[in-house]
Amino acid sequence: MSDEHPSSGELRPHSELRPTSSGIGRVLIAVYGILALAAIGRSAYQIATKFDAAPLAYSLSALAAVVYVVATVALIARSAVWFRVATIAIVFELVGVLVVGTLSLVDPQLFPDDTVWSLFGRGYLFIPLVLPVLGLLWLRRVARSRAAASAADTAAASGAASTSAEAAA
Repeated sequence: MSDEHPSSGELRPHSELRPTSSGIGRVLIAVYGILALAAIGRSAYQIATKFDAAPLAYSLSALAAVVYVVATVALIARSAVWFRVATIAIVFELVGVLVVGTLSLVDPQLFPDDTVWSLFGRGYLFIPLVLPVLGLLWLRRVARSRAAASAADTAAASGAASTSAEAAA
């Protein structure tokens, strides 16, 4: 079963109807893109000007930047492989925020300067703590939508095949 693509008029399978970049996914992509730019800028400045003061903190800021870039690209892309990459990147981000956030509270000496993820992203209005949760919820919704569309495609195809077989008999 297929539907017409609104902009091109060409047919496409139902499984492609809900890309990760539709609806609220566009907002998530925008926020991930903004965080990627902020983390790149912050880590580049910190590493270039004062890396010796807090190498762990500044390296973690650079790691956060890479994770945000990967998540942004993966959310934009439409293949199943990129969907998995997005899921892995966002889970990694959530674990990173929770681990670094906890360590920055328990042992502040590990982080003499803030990172994107320290204190659960306090310097970024806690967006690094909330964003991966929202991202994972969105990916789950997209996966369910794709699974339902795939099931509908399969049912329609088997219905068409049985109708053809009956007509041939």
